[in-house]
Amino acid sequence: MFFLSKPSVEVINKFIFSQKNKNYTYKDLKATRQQPPTGYVVDRNRIKLGTGKAVFEKAKIALLNWKMYDFPWVEICWDNTPIETDQVVAVLANTLGFWSLNACRIVYTLEEYGEVDKFGFAYGTLPAHAESGEERFSVEWDHTTNSVYYGLLAFSRPNYFIVKLGYPVCRMFQKKFAEDSKQAMLKAVTD
Repeated sequence: MFFLSKPSVEVINKFIFSQKNKNYTYKDLKATRQQPPTGYVVDRNRIKLGTGKAVFEKAKIALLNWKMYDFPWVEICWDNTPIETDQVVAVLANTLGFWSLNACRIVYTLEEYGEVDKFGFAYGTLPAHAESGEERFSVEWDHTTNSVYYGLLAFSRPNYFIVKLGYPVCRMFQKKFAEDSKQAMLKAVTD
């Protein structure tokens, strides 16, 4: 959904409510757990956040508080939404002079412990989203190197014809989002 000015809280809340019972726009639910499906553009992004348990714990808290969206041109509606399966959020973006709202639902959460501890979640697109696909946000602590990483794994394709027409621009913003998200998480663990 596109707007010429920033939508009000009331408009955003109505938008989120309207998407709560909608179906996902893709059939490969939870595919970011293993191998993304064919027929989509796949993006893999990763950044080292630091080392050790303290950094991993800070990164987990940052994810739980949606800090990966802590930059000027994109925000999550709402950052107090719990990271739980079936929670619906809207991604509000200000690009090229207009605002867009895109609906997503949390598909699964991730919490694994072993040689590599993993924590995170993935959300999938709903009908009121420009793209169709899934994105996973996760932090990992590799005990063999003591390194902590933040990663994004996404598969997507245009959900609307107009998005397909402007796909090079959409791809530019997807890449910018990934870079800004990595920097936001790095900031969240170093502040």
